[in-house]
Amino acid sequence: MTLKEELGYGLDALVLFRGLQQNPVIHALMDFCHIERKDMAKQIRAYSAIVAALYAATDNLTDYIEKMVLEEETVYVQRIGAGEPVSEAMKKCLETELHLFQKIAMLTASQLQAEMPFFPDLPTWNNRKIDLEAAYHERVAAIDRHGYGLYAQYHMFTLDTTGEIIPICYPDPISLDQMVGYERERNIVIDNTKALLAGKYAANVLLAGDAGTGKSATVKAIANAYREQGLRLIELTKDQLRFIPRIMEHLCRNPLKFILFIDDLTFSENDPNFGTLKATLEGSIAARMKNTVIYATSNRRHLVKETFDDGSDKHQNDTVQERISLSERFGITVTYTRPQKSLYLDIVHSLAEQAGLQIDAAKLDAEAEQFALGKCGRSARAARQFIDTLLTKEPAVMEGAEIASC
Repeated sequence: MTLKEELGYGLDALVLFRGLQQNPVIHALMDFCHIERKDMAKQIRAYSAIVAALYAATDNLTDYIEKMVLEEETVYVQRIGAGEPVSEAMKKCLETELHLFQKIAMLTASQLQAEMPFFPDLPTWNNRKIDLEAAYHERVAAIDRHGYGLYAQYHMFTLDTTGEIIPICYPDPISLDQMVGYERERNIVIDNTKALLAGKYAANVLLAGDAGTGKSATVKAIANAYREQGLRLIELTKDQLRFIPRIMEHLCRNPLKFILFIDDLTFSENDPNFGTLKATLEGSIAARMKNTVIYATSNRRHLVKETFDDGSDKHQNDTVQERISLSERFGITVTYTRPQKSLYLDIVHSLAEQAGLQIDAAKLDAEAEQFALGKCGRSARAARQFIDTLLTKEPAVMEGAEIASC
């Protein structure tokens, strides 16, 4: 059997990694393997399609195959991730297919060109040594940190209009090191997240308080900080709360840990989403999941706008308790208040230092205070916006500067 036949038959017979037949490089390779040797034109087209698809990502075939195989979601990794047993038959199938991909990862351009009776000066690619089977089992052993499929490739997600989870390719890069002030509040959320990652009980968290104090930034920075430890974030809007049961069912067997993030959460009277979230937090017949928590931010402590006269309600106390009940179902509530002058200026100075701005401290304080007056008060967001305005006046400093968002 020739190399071309061995690769072609092997790719046709894929079971665990069958989904990779749709991968553009693998698909083009399959086409090449099934073209008769005498059909020179089709061979050149298929060969060029392999290189074109590879070049779209990298020029190293070994790197490409390794990433593709290690991140592929298969029934094997699903069962391992869920702590379920794997049969000997499935293990043998895995070994066979990993052996095939080992050969493909080490496949050189000259080997493939040798399968052609004649070839012009065709483009090539690079390879490196690899033990793909060892790399795969090492990845699977740490599946609770790396995950598989989409969750191995990205760490922040959102929902489309149908409730499907889609990745955020360019998430906010804010880090915990960039954040200034609110250490006590932030550490409460960090400690709860660490408990989640450790497999301990973790509470749902409501980050409530004044606008622009860094509530949303805290959640995003935590997601960035603990990505390598297996933390993922899925952001959804208030109108997408109805998808939470479906999301949780989808995530229940996943070995990673997830934050369902709801930003700027506020309900109006008789909002149907109110009951949905209330049942999700506590009261639903579904069991509480150990790998998922809900983190929500709100500028209102009790989440519901008070726009009607409670005095007209015959059951005034029941109405008030209904409003309070939702926020009380969060195990932890962290309150963020507007910063005092000293904290506000500390944030300003820290952001200015991060940006590389060299400005007299007294002048910076005076301008920052004046800016805050125009923004209806001091806040971490106002501090960041103030520094942004300075950067527009300092183009030489702006290059390469990263400012924390709030």
